[in-house]
Amino acid sequence: MSEKLTSQMAIDLEDKYGAHNYHPLPVVLAKGEGPFVWDVEGKKYFDFLSAYSAVNQGHCHPKIVEALVEQARTLTLTSRAFYNDCLGPYEKYITSYFGYDKVLPMNSGAEADETAIKLCRKWAYDKKGVPANEAKIIVCEGNFHGRTTTIISMSTDPDARGGFGPYTPGFVIVPYNDIPALEKALEDPNVGGFLVEPIQGEAGVYVPEDGYLKKSYDLCKAKNVLFIADEVQTGIARTGKLLACDHENVRPDILILGKALSGGVLPVSAVLADDHIMLVIKPGQHGSTFGGNPMAAKVAVAALEVVKDEKLAERAEKLGEIFRQELRNVKSEMIELVRGKGLLNAIVIRPKNGKEAWDVCVKMAENGLLAKPTHQHIIRFAPPLVISEEQLMEALEIIKKSILVFE
Repeated sequence: MSEKLTSQMAIDLEDKYGAHNYHPLPVVLAKGEGPFVWDVEGKKYFDFLSAYSAVNQGHCHPKIVEALVEQARTLTLTSRAFYNDCLGPYEKYITSYFGYDKVLPMNSGAEADETAIKLCRKWAYDKKGVPANEAKIIVCEGNFHGRTTTIISMSTDPDARGGFGPYTPGFVIVPYNDIPALEKALEDPNVGGFLVEPIQGEAGVYVPEDGYLKKSYDLCKAKNVLFIADEVQTGIARTGKLLACDHENVRPDILILGKALSGGVLPVSAVLADDHIMLVIKPGQHGSTFGGNPMAAKVAVAALEVVKDEKLAERAEKLGEIFRQELRNVKSEMIELVRGKGLLNAIVIRPKNGKEAWDVCVKMAENGLLAKPTHQHIIRFAPPLVISEEQLMEALEIIKKSILVFE
């Protein structure tokens, strides 16, 4: 009989046989349900990362898992060489759900961003009349849209970008939350689109000033430029609205979704746009073997139904207010700033006695709550949106206790 796997054994196996492209907290998870996860030894934790907002509907949501299992027994993959009986109904459902003419289904968030880039460039040539190979897309400093070669070409993160050149041209980088800089960049007639995160998640839940999205959108409209919103992390109820753009009543020309589109059960992503944009892509010009597969279609419908049926946006809005208020009341020199929207929040940590955000996260894990630092001094908090108010208060006590131990 084989030896029972311990946490340390699992960590050692990854270290020996896996690429060293991640630096995880030393916790080995084996089970998840709702807002909770359990490690190999059976210790229970609050999950306050939600797989970077992929499990907004909670771990292993029974409705989503049931949709997956049922379809997995019937038909898993056809490729797009043929029609299947799941894709059309899903396409009708998601376009109606978000209010667009068309959807282009992909798998990962990075693939969806790549799709939006190609779509924007093709539109710029076919519809705006930009000269061949001269289209530009404006992006923001501090952005995170994935880690493909093209996407890191527009990154300002030295870890993501350094050592992977030569880079893909065609991107203009402006400061985030800076309307005059965007206005100046939009003077270039070869600009086809402005790609932006409504809240910069990986940058540390950087929330722009009220009105930034609306002003950006209006500037784009005035210059015949596509406003492209990457809502892979901020979308699907995370910030207290269905989309973060909804806070300013902005309807993106191209909407990018992923992560919680499957409730964390499968890689599922989507790009939504109206006909005059989407139909510039012709057969053979873009695609994916797994994009729009039958399981993904069924799972995405179930995941979106859960968001609506369980009123997860409303819950995120209400609980987010409580979360930020409670943490702002904590008397600790380590808490420099609390910021966020809905249940996408962050604490900026001021180092004290040599202790930093990583140390706080290790202490929280010891106390039964998982979160992860970003940029050394910021801790992002994003629990599954199914968390109850009572559970949130319990989790807040763990966070407070873990910070105050360093006082």
